[in-house]
Amino acid sequence: MRHPRFLVGTLLLALLAVGASSRVRAQAKPSAQTQPTSASAAASAKAEIMALEHRYIEAFNAKNVDGIMACYVPGRGLFVFDAVPPREYIGWDAFKKDYEALFAAYPGPVSVSMSEADVVVVGSVAYGHNVQTGYFTDKNGSRVNMAVRVTDVFRKIKGKWLIVQEHESFPVDFATGKADLMSSE
Repeated sequence: MRHPRFLVGTLLLALLAVGASSRVRAQAKPSAQTQPTSASAAASAKAEIMALEHRYIEAFNAKNVDGIMACYVPGRGLFVFDAVPPREYIGWDAFKKDYEALFAAYPGPVSVSMSEADVVVVGSVAYGHNVQTGYFTDKNGSRVNMAVRVTDVFRKIKGKWLIVQEHESFPVDFATGKADLMSSE
């Protein structure tokens, strides 16, 4: 049985796709950016988004905060539900501070890889998910291993795909109320 949160998230993404599609139909004279996505255009967009995701992983592993943030929409248009408190970040500046604090708290080596990545393109909007596994090393040399589930919403803005919304999570054992940091299933 799927978790109710997964179902709600799936429903929200479906509504986003339907809403984007409805807005395209409602326009009297659609622009080139809102035209229905052809198979080749969708494949090209998917490749561009996967390249963005790989740039993110490379920047993360290098602890390059500017490189990480280059993957996100600048300004207040970014919204992120993080896996750790505080639960949400509104805006690029707030999320950048989160990355700076993360790398300050874990000054040792980090390593993250991505698996199970998938992206669906609907015109100038796309959504995708992946699992990011890896580790962080704290100032005492202790390593924290984890697998984070990530869902992203992308928009093509001025010819460039960027993350506009992100949701990171861990599954929770309801009996103990604790997160399962290593579950990748």
